[in-house]
Amino acid sequence: MHTLLKRSAVGTFATLAMIGSLVACSPADSGGSEGSLATDTKTTTDVTVQMAGAAVPYYAPLYAAVEQGYFKQNGLNVEFAYADGASIVQNVAAGNVDFGFPNGDSVITARGKGIDVKVVHTTYQQGIGALLFNKETSGISTVADLEGKTIAVTSLSSPNYAQLQAMLQSADLSVDDVNLKVVGSGAIVSSLQNGEVDAIVFSRLRYYALQSAGFPVGQILSDKFLPSFGNILVTSSSYLKENPDLVKGFNKALNEGIKYVSENPAKAVEMSIAKYAPTFSGQEASITKVIEDVYIAELWQSEATEEHGLGYGEVGLWQKAINAQAEFGLIEEPYDAESLVVQPNDI
Repeated sequence: MHTLLKRSAVGTFATLAMIGSLVACSPADSGGSEGSLATDTKTTTDVTVQMAGAAVPYYAPLYAAVEQGYFKQNGLNVEFAYADGASIVQNVAAGNVDFGFPNGDSVITARGKGIDVKVVHTTYQQGIGALLFNKETSGISTVADLEGKTIAVTSLSSPNYAQLQAMLQSADLSVDDVNLKVVGSGAIVSSLQNGEVDAIVFSRLRYYALQSAGFPVGQILSDKFLPSFGNILVTSSSYLKENPDLVKGFNKALNEGIKYVSENPAKAVEMSIAKYAPTFSGQEASITKVIEDVYIAELWQSEATEEHGLGYGEVGLWQKAINAQAEFGLIEEPYDAESLVVQPNDI
């Protein structure tokens, strides 16, 4: 257990939510919430951050940074937008948005295809991919058990497919030793529930949704076989060069948001659902447990962040992830991780 962030002693395991609805911008843009720490006397710069997917309670640190006034204290008036990971990276590089918060795997792929962005805050210290299976009927308990099984991924160009290949390789297997199916992201979880496949490689967050629904789910985390990163903060090289203080201020506010959520997980989840992701209303109880057990305990911090601070990017792990994408055909050739990752303390 890392000690940089500590769980709140009040409301532990009190509240949960799974994944949500689109929100175009912050409801706090017109004045902030009651109890906000912000003042209106400081000049602010309008910036847009585009986040992966849709508005979900797991983005609580960013929402808290608005509601608690951390962005405003750092001279920023932040608007939220949402898109898929590949589109986010393209929009950041083109200057259509100032910041992006996509999955790190999509950033590695895009950079390998010549899209020039910089990772300025490695928010998630590991990936969120996992092999999910029915532990009662699949006969799977280790990677070696995958031989002859039917396994679904969302795409043969997805990071999850590379994660599957790395898992199989660790057991001296290959995709030729399994029955591979491609199932879209909207149907892949139900394909497991309905018994159409033996296992899926998808987000580990679905483990908790399936568990809550009473499904006998088991999981093997992909990061054990292929280092990767969940959501991370990116900007363009030109924006970083021209606006280092704004980037630094965004990072500082994000760190404060992470700390706030870590100290007030139930309260932060309740706020995020009420103001940003209302379709999750009624699910508050289980997401707080996920925030505490996964995000606070594992995703937002690591040994590297204990030494260097939140958002630190361990270049060696980034390089392994880049090399793996080249090995499994997601990019043509590897590149130097230091050309992609900028340490927050170096800005």
